[in-house]
Amino acid sequence: MRIFKDWRGLPAAAKGACVALGNFDGVHLGHAGVLRAAHAARPDAPLAVLTFEPHPREFFRPQDPPFRLSLSPERAEALAGMGVQLLYELPFDAAFSHLSAEQFCREVLHEGVGAVHLACGGDFAFGHRRGGDVALLARQAEAIGMGLSVVPPVSDAQGLISSSRIRRLLQDGYPGYAAMLLGRPYTIRGEVRHGDARGRTIGFPTANIALGRHLEPARGVYAVTVRLPGGAEVNGVANIGQRPTVAGAESRLEVHLLDFEADLYGQELSVALHHFLREEQKFPSFEALKAQIALDAVQARAMLDRDQNPAKPL
Repeated sequence: MRIFKDWRGLPAAAKGACVALGNFDGVHLGHAGVLRAAHAARPDAPLAVLTFEPHPREFFRPQDPPFRLSLSPERAEALAGMGVQLLYELPFDAAFSHLSAEQFCREVLHEGVGAVHLACGGDFAFGHRRGGDVALLARQAEAIGMGLSVVPPVSDAQGLISSSRIRRLLQDGYPGYAAMLLGRPYTIRGEVRHGDARGRTIGFPTANIALGRHLEPARGVYAVTVRLPGGAEVNGVANIGQRPTVAGAESRLEVHLLDFEADLYGQELSVALHHFLREEQKFPSFEALKAQIALDAVQARAMLDRDQNPAKPL
């Protein structure tokens, strides 16, 4: 997949695509439906996604708690896995936010990326102060000569599949249900940083990763799998919580890799949440904490082994 950060000055090979529009936070099954509709409408054209970085909500409401299901690299990887060939990841800044809906259609979609067909959900809004909706997009597309597919929402028995629903599931401690809507486990990717080394002193060394702009799931202990820089996967048990800082508190993930020892400082790990084991809690002593972590590790190992070897007898 080729990634472009501007709609201006694109090479000819980056134009003429069927373009799916949206934020694509999480790249969930609803987004997959938009991509399928885009490809079905113009299977002869390259499949592309036009999205924004940062997320417009981050730009307009920087004081909001982190809410992203997927940051830029994770989103790109998920889209590539769904067959997207071109990704227009446009910088969302003050100048871009002041483009009118008509300018967005003419300058960005037509003159910039040269889209031959567009696809979006029925709630897609765009342009200055979200002044454009799918009705305006349809009129503009018809006038310019672009096709348009407005894709119905994807639902299951519990309702609409959406990023906001997935966020609630994760914050309520249901990573398994969230994974069903995402089509894959929810993953936090980040660089391993130096911590306070308490885990090492009690026999459970941890890799510490700041959540940063990621959504903070329910605080507590999880059974996880960890993808290492070389691509290998290792089972683990992780805690999500907060640690005090000079400016307040920082949300972080601390993961203990099972049956693995190596120096991971400075390396990027991808940690997939599979099962929520228990809520975060305080312990009266390091010995009590050590005993509980040992139990957590046993439980995580058993649950992940069951996932990875479903035919294995109990």
